[in-house]
Amino acid sequence: MEGSRFNTASGYGIDIEPIDGRVRILRNGTVLADSTRAKVMYETRLKPQIYLPIEDVLVALSDQTALKTFCPFKGTARYRNLLLSDETVENGIWSYDDALPESRGINGYIGFMADSYTDIDLGGVTLDPGGDGNISGPLVDWLMRGAAFENTPEDFLRALAGKMLESGIAISRMSAMIWSLHPLIAGKNYIWKRGVEDITTFAPSYELYDHPSFKNSPLSHVSKGLGGVRQKLDVAEEHMQFPIMKDLKEEGATDYVAMPLFFSNGQVNVLTLTSDHPDGFTTANLGLTFEVSSVISRFFEVFTQKENAQSLLETYVGRRSGARVLGGEIRRGDGDEIDAAIMFCDLRGSTRLEEKLGRDDYIDLLNGFFETASGVVHENGGEVLKFIGDAVLAVFPDGEKGIEGCTNAIAASKGIVAELDRQAAEGTKRIECSIGVSHGTVTYGNVGSQERLDFTVIGQPANVAARLGDYGKKVGHRIVVSQDLADQCNDCIPLGPVSLHNVSQPVESYAVSAGVPKA
Repeated sequence: MEGSRFNTASGYGIDIEPIDGRVRILRNGTVLADSTRAKVMYETRLKPQIYLPIEDVLVALSDQTALKTFCPFKGTARYRNLLLSDETVENGIWSYDDALPESRGINGYIGFMADSYTDIDLGGVTLDPGGDGNISGPLVDWLMRGAAFENTPEDFLRALAGKMLESGIAISRMSAMIWSLHPLIAGKNYIWKRGVEDITTFAPSYELYDHPSFKNSPLSHVSKGLGGVRQKLDVAEEHMQFPIMKDLKEEGATDYVAMPLFFSNGQVNVLTLTSDHPDGFTTANLGLTFEVSSVISRFFEVFTQKENAQSLLETYVGRRSGARVLGGEIRRGDGDEIDAAIMFCDLRGSTRLEEKLGRDDYIDLLNGFFETASGVVHENGGEVLKFIGDAVLAVFPDGEKGIEGCTNAIAASKGIVAELDRQAAEGTKRIECSIGVSHGTVTYGNVGSQERLDFTVIGQPANVAARLGDYGKKVGHRIVVSQDLADQCNDCIPLGPVSLHNVSQPVESYAVSAGVPKA
């Protein structure tokens, strides 16, 4: 029994043959079954499976257990335990007592689960090991049943290249340029090279579109909807359509193809294939690739949609909040009670600044302020929950010690003030902020209407933080905090109890040393 029993043209198949000889199945030296009437089933994609009459089992069996499994080719399998002298092997064997027509030859025979035995003695008979069970060839078969289990676009591209090679497509390099929906990057370019384990990934900014090397490239040509590109590289340089082809030829390439990968929204991405085979790509190579390109597109689209969702959530609701939403906390009321420090960082004099600067310059200044505050918050273990007008609302969760939120929030508050001072010293227009920080238990989760939810913090500490920031403006301090934060601060200045709007009891307030705001 040599060679592969099922080939790509035969489709899915089942073949049952008698084994000419004696078969013994053992578990740690104990003979479980001994038969001269055994059969072997060859089934597409599966290892050869031995079946034998139940009468040839030499150990005690239980009655049929409650376990049932169904196979569309064999029917319903029922299971029994192997009752050995020193152990019971749960559901160790199975049988089809009313096998379907395709498998009638094993009706009433039993098969052993792989973990129920340790050795099989075939008496010198060699079974056909079978191929990989492809129905339509390695590439198509993998796209139908294996590609969905790749976890990342890099894993997918690497496996795709392997299946192309297995299918006889002589690729030496392959890339996929996938455009994205991201505020900073235009897309991702994944590059595979034969013999290199790691996938190289580039994430160019939107400046890519204006770069001369991109404008005069197959990527630009294809993504504009101008069609695919095919270039044999055994021609003179002046006959090559794009500069990259000269570079590839110098690396030993002989053939180049760039083809569109269409997403369901009409977006045109680009797949490129390079060959170093003396004859380049064959018609069959390219025909197969074009036939499956729509399937390849769909897998990249799934990866891209997931990345887009993650990047958009991180952009609009923050990294931690975005991760929680992606993790399934999407219903109104989903959330947790956490202990955290809440920061409210407000741009001072914003109305006057807008009148003085004009709308466009004010927006630039405001974005710079948000960028500074957000960067410092993230550096100190916090998360920006939202921008409210000209203010930043941030949360600093406690850790195991229960004080991390306070210490991180104090460090972030000082860091924001110091960074604004540094920028002013270097010639940037001076801007001032007012920061209020409070600590306590808040609900961190979804609130809102059924149609529009907001992932935020709800609780008295958020209100107190905003009021302390306002109070700081009145008393001339840039950072004002509540008692819990002052307990973790070695340079706080007591300001005494202060009555805050919508807060029933006076709050002990403290100024954090950070210099006096410029008038």
